[in-house]
Amino acid sequence: MATPMKGQVCVVTGASRGIGRGIALQLCQAGATVYITGRHLDTLQAAARDAQSRGGRCVPVVCDSSQESDVRSLFEQVDREQHGRLDVLVNNAYAGVQTILNNHKKAFWESPVSMWDDINNVGLRGHYLCSVYGARLMVPAGRGLIVVISSIGGMQYIFNVPYGVGKAACDRLAADCAHELRRHGISYVSLWPGLVQTELLTDYMERSDNVEDPLLKQLKSSFSSGETPEMSGKCVVALATDPDILSLSGKVLPSCDLARRYGLQDVDGRPVHDYLSLSSVLRSASSLGWLASYLPGFLRMPKWIMTLYTSKF
Repeated sequence: MATPMKGQVCVVTGASRGIGRGIALQLCQAGATVYITGRHLDTLQAAARDAQSRGGRCVPVVCDSSQESDVRSLFEQVDREQHGRLDVLVNNAYAGVQTILNNHKKAFWESPVSMWDDINNVGLRGHYLCSVYGARLMVPAGRGLIVVISSIGGMQYIFNVPYGVGKAACDRLAADCAHELRRHGISYVSLWPGLVQTELLTDYMERSDNVEDPLLKQLKSSFSSGETPEMSGKCVVALATDPDILSLSGKVLPSCDLARRYGLQDVDGRPVHDYLSLSSVLRSASSLGWLASYLPGFLRMPKWIMTLYTSKF
């Protein structure tokens, strides 16, 4: 088995399950030493055992990304045990999924104000904290890659107001950190997975019996074509082993684009669903959904349209 990342040191936050766990599995399979974080030791240890069975080495660390003292302690441990080496940091920790599922039918003024912190404390502020402490290890070495897990919610409305604002901020976090890190040889990118078949979403679909639930309808229509959690891991490994990674620094990188760039398939052999194809974009727009079935899958949403759509001016 190829181990292109043997000797490299990685940190993946929020890796007990879901996308973070999938990324840890792929990084270990590539031969890396991977520190994974979460709030519960038992689930972390289970994830670490699964990851280590792929190769590499996986170190579980209990860490609440909303607490600066925990984050500082995490990177001090990496510094101490790896002699200051850190090659890859993946900012993935997220504490807002259950809040989103519980409140997705409510407008922002009908939802508890605490929803903002549930979504953006760990899912934005925590990413900034980890970026600060991670960069303090990478800058002296003059190399490294930081990835923040974001989503298309940074471009268009999904779920609720705090979610979209937080994801747009993650994209900007990548762009602005990349600007300051570039001269030190460090890359920072924002990764957009598509719809991912996580444990939480799978459980939600199995438990929900409300056929009129709009979120359930949306999930059921596209869940079978969703990505496995390890697809994001394959993207991270490809980026971490790309000798030209600095040319991508500061960019938003959709998983479907990375699949095309690096020739990736999902771990179960399926092609990655191109959610930026013109038919997929039209299908998500209820008034134009009927057009989708008439368009070939290879037609893609032009990047200049996306740029105009997201323009602040």
